[in-house]
Amino acid sequence: NEGNEYFREKDYRRAVTAYTEGLKKQSEDAELSAVLHTNRGAAQFYLGNYRSALNDAIQAKKLKPTHLKAIIRGALCHMELKNFSEAIAWCEEGLRIDSKEKKLVEMRAKADKLKVNIKAQGGAAMGIDLLCERNIKLVLEPSNEEEEISDGLAEISLDGFHSDNATGAKVHLDADGNLNWPVLFLYPEHEQTDFIAAFHENSRFIDHLMVMFAELPPWDLERKYLPSNLELYFEDEERAEMYELNPEQTLLQMLQHQRYFVKAGTPTVLAFVKHSPFSKKYFSGKKVHRL
Repeated sequence: NEGNEYFREKDYRRAVTAYTEGLKKQSEDAELSAVLHTNRGAAQFYLGNYRSALNDAIQAKKLKPTHLKAIIRGALCHMELKNFSEAIAWCEEGLRIDSKEKKLVEMRAKADKLKVNIKAQGGAAMGIDLLCERNIKLVLEPSNEEEEISDGLAEISLDGFHSDNATGAKVHLDADGNLNWPVLFLYPEHEQTDFIAAFHENSRFIDHLMVMFAELPPWDLERKYLPSNLELYFEDEERAEMYELNPEQTLLQMLQHQRYFVKAGTPTVLAFVKHSPFSKKYFSGKKVHRL
């Protein structure tokens, strides 16, 4: 109920926390657990955490295979992640339960169309204009495809910049004219990662940390990875220098830093526990620009 109240108020971060607390109780009621996963997935979806939202939809579907809300949410997540084949599969699964479900019928048609016509003409110029306006520097990786691309800018398309990340998520422009980026968080001490499929350029890092670490990850055996206990950095590989980030900063502020270069279409952030022996060792030999 608390989660639902926060959700109605569009306070999705607190809604996620509330639903997580509910799931921690490990109710034997599979129906209730399915609803909690579905609701938490919806809140994650509105925060742009499509991968986390998809994971919740998968868990809800395992608990209740005929749960249409979870299936619709999972299909929507695949659409946002541009996994159109998977979106079609989820839609078809839902349509076997209810062949007249309007959202699934419409999404199935849209996914089919996008799968066939993923790339649009004229995207490169549009992409470069958007980056120039924001003073964002992009490093274009050479194409892995067999045919040579004489102009690296050809890898930028209307629906986003070329990205080699595992999900295929790309930076995209929302209805308000803002960029949403796929962002990779690295935790070098544990060789772990978090991936946010759509990090709004005006969102702060701390807001995402609060969601990602609402529950301590299973690999954090020492229970150190609390939002208030983390330091964020980006690495200038060319100069072997590290720059500390203010968690209150937005993604756009980092991207506009004079020494930040976006590689493979995916901004990357490194997270360390404050004053940890590992971070001291990691920073040795590197020049570190602290706040």
